[in-house]
Amino acid sequence: MEEIQKTENSVPGVARGVIRVEGAAGDLRLHEFRSRIFRNTRFLRVWLPPGYDDPQSAGRRYPVLYLNDGQNLFEPTTSFTGVEWQVDETAERLIGESAVPPMIIVGIDNAGKDRFREYMPHRSVSPMMLWVQGTRYPDFLTKEVMPFVARNYRAASGPENTGLGGSSLGALISLYTAVARPGLIGRLLIESPSLWASNRQMIKESRRVRRWPERIFLAIGTAEAGRDDRDRSTVDDVREFASILRRAGLDDNRFSLLIEDGGTHHESAWARRFPTALKFLFGQG
Repeated sequence: MEEIQKTENSVPGVARGVIRVEGAAGDLRLHEFRSRIFRNTRFLRVWLPPGYDDPQSAGRRYPVLYLNDGQNLFEPTTSFTGVEWQVDETAERLIGESAVPPMIIVGIDNAGKDRFREYMPHRSVSPMMLWVQGTRYPDFLTKEVMPFVARNYRAASGPENTGLGGSSLGALISLYTAVARPGLIGRLLIESPSLWASNRQMIKESRRVRRWPERIFLAIGTAEAGRDDRDRSTVDDVREFASILRRAGLDDNRFSLLIEDGGTHHESAWARRFPTALKFLFGQG
């Protein structure tokens, strides 16, 4: 990370030891976060909307969007590929245009070498992954991350004010969490989901779901796997999942499917689609 500045209670209501990221668009704050559930430490990256600290906003509470793989969201220097989602720039612009309401966005860093295990809720034979930890993720989110954010920031409550999302395995665990905790998540972002994982178990489980989030944005590219047969299979999985949602009664006001011609499995694609996703999930139109 570059251009970071530690502060000690310089901002009312913020936990001690917060790191202010000076190079980000807007107000981005990092918290070193210890998880008892996963028994490890990571950063939470909290982006605050313009005017959050203004005196006239002191009584206002804000919707919160939680996004996985937080390292890839705000800064190219911390991103796995050197390319960021540009979440801060996009949110600042859309809030300024009144396309979405002011909101808090929380990037939850992945656990590095344990990312695969934490984002996999079911055992897998191909690839071989018999010891997985993804079933712990809903508790990690609801018992650790969300309470921390609520203690330190003015987060609005209720599913209508709570979003969750990610890409690839980060999308898979977001979907699993929404299914495992019905009524918790009201806005769900599923980018390039790894629906192939564990012999397509999440697709199978989705057929039994009776309560879905109020709004779901689902997107995939047609060139994600790098091989024609696998590209087709990846898109077919997403289309099958979309059909499940349609049969469950989600109309165009609740569900948006975007299949991007030539889109790859990369942060650049997810950054390109993020404005559309954010407007659909949180827009007031």
